[in-house]
Amino acid sequence: MTGVGVGVDIGGTFTDLCVLDATGVVAVGKVLTTHDEPARAVAEGLAETFAKAGLDLGDVDQLVHGTTLVTNALIERKGSRTALLATAGFRDVLEMRREHRYELYDLGIELPEPLVPRYLRFDVPERILADGTVHTGLDEEYVARLGRELDARGVEAVAVCFLHAFTNPEHERRAGAILTRVAPRLRVALSSEVVPEIREFERTSTTVANVYVQDLAERYLADLERRLHGLGVRPSPHIMLSHGGIATVATAAKYPIRILESGPAGGALAASAFGTNAGQKDLLAFDMGGTTAKLCLVADGAPLVTHEFEVDRKYRLLPGSGLPVKVPVTDMIEIGVGGGSIARINRLGLLTVGPDSAGSEPGPACYGRGGTEPTVTDADLLLGYLDPAYFLGGGMVLDVAAAREAVRMRIAEPLGVSVEDAAWGIHTSVNEDMANAARVHAVERGKDPAKLPMYTFGGAGPVHGAGVARALGAPTVVAPPAAGVLSALGFLTAPLAFDFVRSARAAVLDLSWDEVDALFAEMEAEGTALLQGSAGVTHRRIAEMRYAGQGYEVRVPVRGGSWPETLVSDFTDVYRSLYRRTGPAVAVEVLNWRVVSSTPAPEVSLRPKEISAGDALKGSRPAYFPTEGGFVDTAVFDRYRLPPGARLEGPAIVEERESTVVVPPGARCEVRADASLAVIV
Repeated sequence: MTGVGVGVDIGGTFTDLCVLDATGVVAVGKVLTTHDEPARAVAEGLAETFAKAGLDLGDVDQLVHGTTLVTNALIERKGSRTALLATAGFRDVLEMRREHRYELYDLGIELPEPLVPRYLRFDVPERILADGTVHTGLDEEYVARLGRELDARGVEAVAVCFLHAFTNPEHERRAGAILTRVAPRLRVALSSEVVPEIREFERTSTTVANVYVQDLAERYLADLERRLHGLGVRPSPHIMLSHGGIATVATAAKYPIRILESGPAGGALAASAFGTNAGQKDLLAFDMGGTTAKLCLVADGAPLVTHEFEVDRKYRLLPGSGLPVKVPVTDMIEIGVGGGSIARINRLGLLTVGPDSAGSEPGPACYGRGGTEPTVTDADLLLGYLDPAYFLGGGMVLDVAAAREAVRMRIAEPLGVSVEDAAWGIHTSVNEDMANAARVHAVERGKDPAKLPMYTFGGAGPVHGAGVARALGAPTVVAPPAAGVLSALGFLTAPLAFDFVRSARAAVLDLSWDEVDALFAEMEAEGTALLQGSAGVTHRRIAEMRYAGQGYEVRVPVRGGSWPETLVSDFTDVYRSLYRRTGPAVAVEVLNWRVVSSTPAPEVSLRPKEISAGDALKGSRPAYFPTEGGFVDTAVFDRYRLPPGARLEGPAIVEERESTVVVPPGARCEVRADASLAVIV
């Protein structure tokens, strides 16, 4: 990096910024998210952070941005008025879904409403068979008439999802061309371009979701560019993708569904980078912000990636209750507990926390912005873990009295306990919820969480990290420098990258390598074209394989060597690592072929600026630890004055501007060479 790099992450409560130059982290910032105009918080945060650090926005040579805009638009149903064109007889696939109940014996299950109502879903006369041959030709006149009518009736976007278009996209392309000709105002998305792979419901759901948010994403990205250039930032921003790569604004605007989980991906990248530097390539990355908590596994120095994801889960966050999207995303478990999550007593008289959040408007009661509900931040403040005068480095003074009143009225009095016990109940409830979710997530992926260090970040992550680790059995908690804005920092470690897929089902032993190689070459050419102008584009080949008769696949790297025996052997190794056994003596088949095209990851220093000289001990304050009998006088340290090699004994609190690390009694904390705090619990 020759100039200045900036990472910007818009969350549900705060917008985080991190500034790097060749020497490392030179400035960080955190401002409240402006939900009415998200780009406004970005511009205000940049101007404020650069002014405080004495930096010039004209020196920025790269800005990478991640946002929750797409996720929020899908959950809140704030996208375009969208229609669906499907093969005759298949317009109801969005409501038929997978034709099974995700909870077989629960009569109260809920499903999200389809993004396209039934009166805007249309049967188009056409049919292509599974092998790509045309059974019924496309009725082009029908498509033209329908396009004119949709335009006249105020429809803004159209998703075209024909049967078997991933094998033969001819009819979709022709329908798209007709719609563009007769109704150029309409935004048109073709499933063969957005997600050209097998599984009808998921393909349709993903294509609809992409075009549903496309106008919103384009307008937001244009506003962001305008504001950045107005500040004097010369380069156009890059946008973080959900799987850990970055893309240009043009690519993100065409495929906005690819930025669905862009923020959490940045944190996982940064955690993996710090872990690799410390010789820990296998770890848990735990991110707790203002609205949600996320945890993902990092294996061999890279976050795990999945191609199955659900948005807007309606029923107890259960799989199957949301809108599925088939795009590459960082594989993580996400639960609705964050600093702003609201605590309440449920109908059974039990304490529950989340998934609803006070967000930034009005925010927790202690923010003094009109919030009256008790939240996790209110509880942490009452327990003494947060300094009311040093929140955001003193940029926001917290109201202790308001937090106490909210917890007393809504939690303590109904349960008949003290305010401190109620606050501790909120704190530990959150820790247990996250530990339980993390345990299931890790075990399902063949990992033992008790053997992995946990890297914690986000504004609330370091406060809860040790508690979650103890509940989980993890041996060590690591809080990297700039932990409160680590996702923004992680953006600057990401390469330009994009993922391509083709469905071509076949038994492995029946494959022709020449045909497979041609398929890979086609996708690699697309990747090279998309990343044109970038140096050192490389391609990683992947096969999605299964035993014949199975319903789901595992991803297997495709390497050189003898063919196809090598592919079968590699599949067996991957399968055994996941399930601790091999499958039955049946044929092995490939369903999808993938290529990940990317540029080299940038070489950046993740160290903070030089540690300030002076005594790191700021003083002490009472903090609540039940194992010690309640409140005990606890030493408070300034993280910016702790040199590498420093050691602390719990109980202790380490403060930085954007987050606070709690070291509980019985634990010890060591400052690593990269300025990370390692808490041995």
